[in-house]
Amino acid sequence: MGEHLSTLEPSPPPSQEFDKPWRTMPWGKNDLEKKLRDFRLNQPNIQFVRILLVGDTGAGKSSFINSVNDAFQKRITSGALANTTVCGKSFTKTYETHYIEGEDGSLLPFAFNDVMGFQANEAGALSVDLIRALSGVLPEGYNFQKASSSCVQDSCYRSNPSLEEQTFCVVNIIAADKVSMMNDSVINKMKNIREAAAELKLPQVIIMTRPDIICPLVKGDVRKVYTSKKIKEKMEMCSHLLGIPMSHIFPVKNYHEEMDTDDDIDALIFKALDQIVNIACDALKKKSSNSGDKPK
Repeated sequence: MGEHLSTLEPSPPPSQEFDKPWRTMPWGKNDLEKKLRDFRLNQPNIQFVRILLVGDTGAGKSSFINSVNDAFQKRITSGALANTTVCGKSFTKTYETHYIEGEDGSLLPFAFNDVMGFQANEAGALSVDLIRALSGVLPEGYNFQKASSSCVQDSCYRSNPSLEEQTFCVVNIIAADKVSMMNDSVINKMKNIREAAAELKLPQVIIMTRPDIICPLVKGDVRKVYTSKKIKEKMEMCSHLLGIPMSHIFPVKNYHEEMDTDDDIDALIFKALDQIVNIACDALKKKSSNSGDKPK
């Protein structure tokens, strides 16, 4: 045997990053913020375009609404009362509308509806209730736990919802660290909502929360979100799960432990919201046109 035995160097671990971002992201938040603050609806008698948030318990629906408000108010807020406990139960019990206040105190022209989260059993929001929410028949304050079992015929619902009371975009909130572990019954509920929204020709997007939990790169630097292979992999899983194209999926880091807002976190929030608002307004224009309610 030779005196010198060759030793194989261990292969370096595969890179967790792409060489360059796979999606263009404008990290300067000021232009995005100004665009959203200046946004106006060109529809008669409609002050707000309504956006419905649905998702699993603990996925971050209320936290996303709070984070949007945080970004606009430039401070940490708690308007939607996000749940910080891990108990497998939905903190939101009723159908609630949340508005964003502008710099002059007026309300910006988009509204979020927060609903009770899905759970692995029927204790969560029922698909039938959320399908009703799409067409605007759920009244403000509708209690998902009490009303579902006590309503007699249509006594708990709006009989003739206005265009403004109807949903024009469905936002599915999915936590990046839970997407591969979601219960089949929760997935089926989300698919039921998706099918109902598709029948109504309503656009649908996914906000993928907690990217910093699933990827150390993003935890260290939010700007790595579109160079991270792990984040793209989780987004592809979300797309496959609900059949929503990647172009309609946006990773967003919600505020949850920060004491102050951050420009890069805000930029991700504003970019996702900009896409959502424009998608929703396109749907509103089509519905308005079909109903004969023309812009002034």
